[in-house]
Amino acid sequence: MKACYPGTFDPITNGHLDVIERASRMFDELDVLIMRNVRKTTTFTEEERKNMLEKAIATLPDHDNIHVLIGTGLTVEMARKVGAQAIVRGIRAVTDYEYELQQATGNQVLAPEIETLFIIARPEYSFLSSSIVKEIAFYDGDISAFIPDVILDEIHGKLTQKQ
Repeated sequence: MKACYPGTFDPITNGHLDVIERASRMFDELDVLIMRNVRKTTTFTEEERKNMLEKAIATLPDHDNIHVLIGTGLTVEMARKVGAQAIVRGIRAVTDYEYELQQATGNQVLAPEIETLFIIARPEYSFLSSSIVKEIAFYDGDISAFIPDVILDEIHGKLTQKQ
């Protein structure tokens, strides 16, 4: 069975990586989809995010079934395009659940053959978001506990240029 895990990943956090690792153990294949979100302004280009995701995923013990793709359009249409039977979403808090429930319900109408599965964030990642990481890094705070070590320099480099 194949699943996809869509997101902006601007940048990938340890919380994202945890969801990716857990989902990859549940499915034969997992496509991590970098999707455009018209409600978000991104800091990193799609290619930069793809490269960071691939570096972070390469640190996982079993990562051969994980692929990173750049997607466009509706997530559910991208899931169909890659042949996914499920869409994986991470849930940190009640506010995530409310938003994700709306999205999942809409996706059920558009593509009833594709299931949405929620993976609950581990407690240590329940507060973590890409926005928080960027804000801390922008003010020269220590983000090493929040993102994979292999991309730390890239994130600092990009956010230091923005100041």
